[in-house]
Amino acid sequence: MSDIPFTLDQLRILKAIAAEGSFKRAADSLFVSQPAVSLQVQNLEKQLNVPLFDRGGRKAQLTEAGHLLLSYGEQIITLCQQTCRAIEDLQNLQGGTLIVGASQTTGTYLLPRMIGLFRKKYPDVAIQLQIHSTRRTCWAVANGQVDLAIIGGSVPPELEESLKVIPYAEDEMALILSANHRLARVEEIDREELYQLKFITLDSQSTIRKVIDNVLIRWDVDPKRLNVEMELNSIEAIKNAVQSGLGAAFVSVKSIEKELKLGILHHAHIKGVELKRTLSLIINPNRYRSKASEAFSREVLPEFTTLDGYENLEKFYQQTNNINPIIENNSVENSEEVASVEVVSKSMKKK
Repeated sequence: MSDIPFTLDQLRILKAIAAEGSFKRAADSLFVSQPAVSLQVQNLEKQLNVPLFDRGGRKAQLTEAGHLLLSYGEQIITLCQQTCRAIEDLQNLQGGTLIVGASQTTGTYLLPRMIGLFRKKYPDVAIQLQIHSTRRTCWAVANGQVDLAIIGGSVPPELEESLKVIPYAEDEMALILSANHRLARVEEIDREELYQLKFITLDSQSTIRKVIDNVLIRWDVDPKRLNVEMELNSIEAIKNAVQSGLGAAFVSVKSIEKELKLGILHHAHIKGVELKRTLSLIINPNRYRSKASEAFSREVLPEFTTLDGYENLEKFYQQTNNINPIIENNSVENSEEVASVEVVSKSMKKK
């Protein structure tokens, strides 16, 4: 066996097969033929002298050796990507890539504004925005697949020691009604009136639904007593349903700015209740932070934060002092939580 009996291409193929569950779908995702994928796997198994896949079933299942190689292979691929990005950074933000993560609401209604401001300052930096659940986004940051992220929920307990969580801004939640609703003419409504409304919500397992329920509980409103008529899978669908008079809903104020200006939705205020949640910036302090990431943090984030959030950012900058850590076996293990994120190729950047 040679010192390095595999190539990066072979590791990428192994990772694709594990993610897609079949040789054919892996080949399609990599834009190569299935025979080429099969040949690379056969060569890899010969070079390592161990079987990597159990070929007895319909789905490509990794053997114990396959799982071991995949675990280290993902770390190798990530480190190679970070190496390339570090070299690109030497061009003083004349290139390179910034990968930003976000949970659903922040990614849809807040991050596009931030990215727009960043692109005006650094048009040559390629940007990816990854919008996923809070849990999946946290795992992506922990594993170095996302530079930084803004989330509205809590970091999974198993990642609390691996991630730096910086309270960033307050997000006001609004009770919305159709403009023609009988309560749209009332300045404030009582808490008890909430139990008479028909509500449209996200799925009960969604992060933002859980956050809203917790905020309501703090103000002595029992979420279990709310009459949930309908569960939808997106904020846009909820807004359209409310606009059509199908019920009421709790959403972020950031998501209804246009509708409020047009007068097609009504923001109902609840007497004695302030519905707010904390948005947090998360990073992995043990990972390399690119110049693009530093520029985004220092030049864009302060433009959208609250006073307390700005102070939190300043404290963080003083603590880090622009020192980028060296990676030494400190990657976080993750089984199936993180989706594969490929660094934007040079062919996709500005020519």
